[in-house]
Amino acid sequence: MKKLLSVLFIASTMFGISKSSFAQGLEGIVVEKYYISNANDATVNSIGGVLPVGSVTYRIFADLAPGYQFQAVYGDANHELRLETSTLFFNNEDRGAPFPTFSKNFCDDNTVMLDSWISVGAACASNYGVLKVNDDGVATVVNNDGVLQNNDPLMGVPLTQQDGFIAGTPQPVTAVNVTALETMLDAQNDGTNGPLFSTNNGSWASLNGSTGVDPLLNHVLLAQITTDGTFSFKLNLQIRNATTLQVENYVAQNPIGNELLEPTLTYSSTGSSITNIVNQPRLNIYPNPATDLLWLELRNTDEAEYFINDLTGNIVASGEIASGNTSVDISELAQGSYFIRLSNSTAVSKFIKL
Repeated sequence: MKKLLSVLFIASTMFGISKSSFAQGLEGIVVEKYYISNANDATVNSIGGVLPVGSVTYRIFADLAPGYQFQAVYGDANHELRLETSTLFFNNEDRGAPFPTFSKNFCDDNTVMLDSWISVGAACASNYGVLKVNDDGVATVVNNDGVLQNNDPLMGVPLTQQDGFIAGTPQPVTAVNVTALETMLDAQNDGTNGPLFSTNNGSWASLNGSTGVDPLLNHVLLAQITTDGTFSFKLNLQIRNATTLQVENYVAQNPIGNELLEPTLTYSSTGSSITNIVNQPRLNIYPNPATDLLWLELRNTDEAEYFINDLTGNIVASGEIASGNTSVDISELAQGSYFIRLSNSTAVSKFIKL
């Protein structure tokens, strides 16, 4: 067990790199509010397990610079790895597992899509997990049991429109010394699924390195957690430059040597954490792909200016939007892929014009 942890971190001791000698490859942690359960979802509790009304499903993404690979989430002697809820974590009792290895064919059953798990990019077998706003809108899951229909604006794009799955071949999880976490996220809700996992000697890792399905956005899904309590985490990440193979280690607190402090590795759903990227002004877009109208939903700010760029970086449209839903006429844009960003945020979303 300890030998594998040493393999993960040995590269950081091979390079005498100062913090200023390379561009940082971790742009932040993105926490997406994937779904909020309602009373209708409780109608399948006898199959999927008891899901408290008002439970929130969070997805945690590493936002990497282009050309970087995710290697591991870890805890070591100097840095705690911690996942915590004030209640319990929800685990689907039908197809649930500590890793998203179930087929997408099972995701249309009861509450399988809300299962809690850890990942290195996958949302289920043969599918990457992506932010709903970056979903391509292809093969959206249609629930067989009439649940997961909530369209609460607090969770952004409804799962019935964009489900955050894109077909591909993501890397498998290699788990080291996190058996307690695997047990906590297994397919049961017997009171042992919480409230705290903490380790100073464990990790979940991608031995081959993981990248996002979109190499420019390069978002790697690290975990999906569902709970009706206050959710918080403290993570430490190892990534590497895929070209130079230089390794970078980012920690939630107390950096040592070449380690880099990254505030977004600390999070609390109460908003009491160090400022996280999820609290920046954010933009949900739908439908995606779109033909004539693109709807923009602004969060965490009252107004902002938006810019639409083509793949060469040229600004092809811009304008002002206010909080709430605003439609943008894109009928004159050529077919293809575009990026949209806000003037007061680092977040970038991609959409396809049909």
